[in-house]
Amino acid sequence: MTFLTDRQREVLDYIQGVVASRGVAPTLREISEHFGFSSTASAQKHVALLVDKGLLNKTKHQKRGLELSDEYIGAAPQLPLLGTVAAGSPIESWEGDDTVAVPPDMLRGGEHYVLKVRGDSMVEDGIHDGDLVVVQRRNHADEGEVVVALVDRTETTLKRFSRPDRATVRLEPANAAMAPIVVAADRVLVQGVVVGLLRRY
Repeated sequence: MTFLTDRQREVLDYIQGVVASRGVAPTLREISEHFGFSSTASAQKHVALLVDKGLLNKTKHQKRGLELSDEYIGAAPQLPLLGTVAAGSPIESWEGDDTVAVPPDMLRGGEHYVLKVRGDSMVEDGIHDGDLVVVQRRNHADEGEVVVALVDRTETTLKRFSRPDRATVRLEPANAAMAPIVVAADRVLVQGVVVGLLRRY
């Protein structure tokens, strides 16, 4: 896919989320209000660049005349939506074959899947209840990565990973009201690392 700046990716993801949830595209005013732009001119600029890059189509003189292009839709891999993840409980699996279209530049090597977030343990990192996280399936994590971790083979949680020492794992919430989980390393199984975030509006 064509290279996008971080802001262009955010605008495109927002438009995708609104289309997915409402069935219609956002207006330029809605885009401006969502991102805190001082005027709709900034939204217009980002939309025009996305049109130029072939990722959006725009129908003139229509308030909601934006749509995702065939190039964008065709380039977006479909990942399995496996269920929900919340602090202090196993992953709640869903029946069915639900999938989610994910921008390809979110993905790394190997297998990926999507989980729906339940709870507010990571709100200070911008991960909110109802968000979708894109997870790279891995059994190890680097310092500071956000992981899906299984503790004592019974509780699955979404937290930031660290190793205070060789024998200990610290799973840190991004919520000042919540305490970290600090346990022996052999009690934690990393099930994946978060590599992307999707929000449905």
